[in-house]
Order: sequence, then structure tokens, then C-alpha cells
Amino acid sequence: MAQIGKAMFYDKALSGNGQLSCASCHDPHHHYGPATDTPVFLGGTKLDQQGRRAVPSLTYLDREPSFSIGPDNPVSEQGPPPLAPPTGDAAHGPKSAANTSSSAANMVPQGGLFWDGRADTLQQQTLGPLYDPAEMASTRKRVLTRISHAPYTAALKQLSGMAGAAEPDFLLNEAMFALARYQIEDPNFHAYSSKFDAWLQGHARFTPLEREGYLLYNDPGKGNCAACHVDTVPSNGLPPLFTDHQYEALGAPRNRDLIANHDPAHFDLGVCDREPDGRKTLAPYCGMFATPTLRNSATRHVFFHNGVFRSLRQVLDFYVLRDIEPERFYARGADGKVQPYDDLPVQYRKNIDMTDAPLDRKHGDAPALNDHERDAIVAFLQTLTDRPGH
Repeated sequence: MAQIGKAMFYDKALSGNGQLSCASCHDPHHHYGPATDTPVFLGGTKLDQQGRRAVPSLTYLDREPSFSIGPDNPVSEQGPPPLAPPTGDAAHGPKSAANTSSSAANMVPQGGLFWDGRADTLQQQTLGPLYDPAEMASTRKRVLTRISHAPYTAALKQLSGMAGAAEPDFLLNEAMFALARYQIEDPNFHAYSSKFDAWLQGHARFTPLEREGYLLYNDPGKGNCAACHVDTVPSNGLPPLFTDHQYEALGAPRNRDLIANHDPAHFDLGVCDREPDGRKTLAPYCGMFATPTLRNSATRHVFFHNGVFRSLRQVLDFYVLRDIEPERFYARGADGKVQPYDDLPVQYRKNIDMTDAPLDRKHGDAPALNDHERDAIVAFLQTLTDRPGH
């Protein structure tokens, strides 16, 4: 099944125009992320439509729990049992790299795939870009025709058994299962071959700058990165994924390079847009997007859900200076005043994290990290890049 999934991953005939495959957006030479530096991918039948969000990497998704909303568990990688939608504001307790358990009372969205967690499994995830008119722009009929007349058809039908031969829907489900199995079984999707992994095993040493960055990354009063991008080995003994699988509202600037954002009434609200009435039932989570793994992040060309930043250093600057020097990140209104948090409607801005360092600073405060310290953290993050051929 994984071998069939690999063939499908590179099969352009599955797309609406026969020119795009999964690998077109998720380039294996770029750690299964985008090869381009555009904020979103151009797809559709004429390859001229902007995708809705920045293309995430497909690496390190095999251990992602299903989406749920429940207590913050700083230890377990499994999501809590689903709870009823919130009826009021979601409390946000402090969260730090040194004491993630201090936020255990938080009722937080966690788990799931995509920037908003709308898919629970890799099998479910495959259908999103496949049928999206701005991405691969295919249809159920076209996909069924292709998987019934492809080089891998005989193997797919053999493994699908009698039900696959008799029922098109079953065959389609088996094909999506094959795509998922490829991502789970091929070690290139979760190689754990970075310098950090070698260091974790005692086979490598950090440079002085990388070590300084590592300490700052974990310092709750400085970078505090590990509060969300957890870098400790969990109880199962597996290498850390550098994410807590949760969601945060960070107040990222509006990306005016996105055509959809030319409409001032348009807002992408992340988690609360994952269902039709989410802006009401999930209002405390509007503006929240997934905390991605930081593995291989140093090779990415764009960052955040809207691709608004182009380097890790820009991301660090935003975390440290967002509320100290907002004019560096946000546009000015007609009155000439800076418009902070300009990509989130006013009624949802209370969801933005202003509690956890380094996001707890205000105008006039000293930044949590100086320029050199930000460079040091970037140097550490570069140790998370998987080495080719390992």
C-alpha cells in the first residue's frame, strides 16, 4: 500500500489539469514543504489561483493526535476526550518552557491536521488539496478514473480485494489510505537525522552559538520557545517533535500579497472557521492556528499560516517586538496610526497571547531578547534540519 501511495504522491494525472501532484507543493527536496518563496501556492486548473494558506510541511505528522478541545496536558501526546463547545471566554493561564504544567487548567484546541485541525488522519487530509479548486482542482470522478487506469491500478485492486473491484467508493478510500501509508512508512517523512538528534544521542556537539541559542530557547524569561515547541523527550522515549500540537492566536500581520485580503471584510480565523458556525460556537479560539513542528523550519521560505514572514529571524523579531515596536509589522490606517493585530476582527483580539514571554512585553519595555540572542536561537533552530541521505 505504501508503494502504491508513493506512486500516487507523484502522479500529476490525479489533478484537474494533469500538471500537479502532491509533490508539487510538498517537495521532497524541501522536506516535503514548498520549494517556492511565494506566501501561498498557485494552483487551480490554470495554475493562477492562490491557495488559502501557506503550504505546511508533511514531515513529522505521523504522531499527530486527533483534534479535540480539552485540558492542556504538558506530558501526553494524546489529545483529551472531546468536550462541548465553550460557552464563554477561554481562560489562558501562563505557559513557560520551565513549567508547562502551569497551564494545565487551560481548555485548549489541540491535535488535528492542517492549520485549523480540520482533518484527524493523513487519510482524511489527502482529500483536502485534491478537491480544492485553488489547489489540485480535481473531482471525485476524475480521481476514480485515474486510479482505475493507472500503472498502479492492478496492485491497488489486488490489495483492495473484492470490495475494491465492486465498489468505487471503497477503491477510492483504499487509494487515500495508500497515500497515508506512504507518509507513515517512508522514513524520509520522519527521519530524525538532524544535528539535534545526533546531539541528543551524544554523537554531536553544539557550537558555542548553537548552545547559547538552545539555552535561550528553553529560558522561560527569554525565548520561552519550548513552552509551545516542546524539545524534551516524552515518556514514550521517542525524539521530541518541537510542538505541543496546540493552537495559538499570535496576531500575525495581515499579508497584503494575498488577493483574498484585498477585501477588508475578509478574515481567516483559523480554528473557528473549521466548521460553519464556528465563529459563534468556537469564538474563544478565533484567530488560533496550529503550532507547527520546528523541525526543518530553517529551510522554509515563508512562515505562519499566511506566509507573511520570509525568514526565521523575521519570526523571532515579531515574537520579541510585536507590542514594543508594532510599526515594524503592522500597516497604518487612513489616520496615520499603526493598526496592530490588523488581521483579526476587534471582537476576537482578546484571544491573542499576551501572557507568555516574550509576547508579554508592552510599548516602552525592553525586549526579552537582543539582536545577538535572536541570532543565537536561529542558529539553534538550524540544528533541527534533517541531513540528506540519513
